[in-house]
Amino acid sequence: MFLTIGTTGTPERPATDLGFLLHKHPDKAQMFSTSHGTAHVFYPEASAERCTAALLLEVDPVALVRRGKGKGRGGAPDAALAQYVNDRPYAASSLLSVAMATVFKSALNGVCRAMPERAETPLPLRIEVPALPARGGADLVHKLFGPLGWTRVDAVAVPLDEQFPEWGDSRYVQLVLEGELRLADALRQLYVLLPVLDDAKHYWVAPDEVDKLLRAGEGWLAGHPEQKLITSRYLSRRWGLTRQAMERLELVRLAESDDLEVESVDNAVDETTDTEERPVPLAGQRRAAILEALRAAGANRVLDLGCGQGQLVQELLKDVRFTEIVGVDVSMRALNVAARRLKLDRMGERQAGRITLRQGALTYTDKQLKGYDAAVLSEVVEHLDLPRLPALEYAVFGSARPRTVLVTTPNVEYNVRWETLPAGHVRHGDHRFEWTREEFRDWAGQVAERHGYAVEFVPVGPDDPEVGPPTQMAVFTMAGADGRAPEETAGRTRDTATGPTTTVTDPTNATADPASATTDPVETKEAKAA
Repeated sequence: MFLTIGTTGTPERPATDLGFLLHKHPDKAQMFSTSHGTAHVFYPEASAERCTAALLLEVDPVALVRRGKGKGRGGAPDAALAQYVNDRPYAASSLLSVAMATVFKSALNGVCRAMPERAETPLPLRIEVPALPARGGADLVHKLFGPLGWTRVDAVAVPLDEQFPEWGDSRYVQLVLEGELRLADALRQLYVLLPVLDDAKHYWVAPDEVDKLLRAGEGWLAGHPEQKLITSRYLSRRWGLTRQAMERLELVRLAESDDLEVESVDNAVDETTDTEERPVPLAGQRRAAILEALRAAGANRVLDLGCGQGQLVQELLKDVRFTEIVGVDVSMRALNVAARRLKLDRMGERQAGRITLRQGALTYTDKQLKGYDAAVLSEVVEHLDLPRLPALEYAVFGSARPRTVLVTTPNVEYNVRWETLPAGHVRHGDHRFEWTREEFRDWAGQVAERHGYAVEFVPVGPDDPEVGPPTQMAVFTMAGADGRAPEETAGRTRDTATGPTTTVTDPTNATADPASATTDPVETKEAKAA
């Protein structure tokens, strides 16, 4: 197997800097032992104007056979060719990827202590692979490398036999890539795409391959148009691992689209506490108020936008009138917790047919969310930065346009009733704001006016005569959906207070006394900011 990496330079930036980046001296020929043979690194040319590094991998066919038989464990992927007659010693494959990771480990990681700024700078690169198996042909090569910033992608098919052109082309191509990229990015792309094009691996694909794929695909795989094919082939079509990788890549894409860290997007599951919800009375009252409003609206098909760990979905499922329930959340971890909570894997077919759990960001429109009777945003809006509320508003009220929308959010005025909540603090560390009753009414009224809805306000929890209820809920009804015009109901408050005011000990303590009528640790919810 053979691979060359070349670059050009100037007297100020000599091409021989490539030797520093690869951590291999241009004046030396070096050998490295690998699990399946010997890797050689040498420089066919090394001057200030041009420098080319070559990686030659000599595969030991006997060692290859001894290390495993059959596809995925070191043997030849094509059993019909037998164990000793195959292309493994000659054509670029996962064997070459492993050799690259061994020989050019620091360069793959973008590490160069001698020239750190050079490692971060794009270089004019030329990469050649004389024999590359491409299951999918030259077209697939262009689809894989074309979107990655290369200005030239040449994949010339190798004929089966030059003396017999009528036999046609083989599945091998001569690959030439040219463009200005960081060396680390180019090496990572090759590390992933060589075995993808070969569509076979010489070793067993274990769960840690998902981490390897995401590390090597950082910065380019999440937005690649052929992401699904790359992921599936790289993981040898192991569906469980492919699904896991796709879920994590979707989180990366959503985080990158909003310039956020992945950890800040995927935070619906609190790692420091039990993921199972404790019996918190106010949380139960909130769900009860939502269910009552949905029944009053005659809703059958319901969206739970920002469903978190599925507590509301679980309650909706208990009522047969809700024939279709869709839970949407940006966090796949939260959705997986919801699936376990609901026992989807053991649920009967008819019952499971009522539920759909989908990953999605609530600040983006989604045509699949159109046409539903009702949508619920329970303890969601306060997790968004205020400048992003218009995007959420349009996605729900302007695009999806359910007949009824329920929005619940904390009433900041009630916070003075939490004895252990410091003054000026919000109830949850991820809350970007908490509204007074007047602020919530102003926002809801403007939303209703802009999108043709009427709105009512319903207290949830004890309605304190001085500071109001701990949770406030707005019930939006599309104009004409109940036969009334928006002005007939806008701003009207329906009193459904559930009991007297009660002082509690700590609203953010997950172990608060369940007997307290208003204990509200605020259920762990996804920061819907993605």
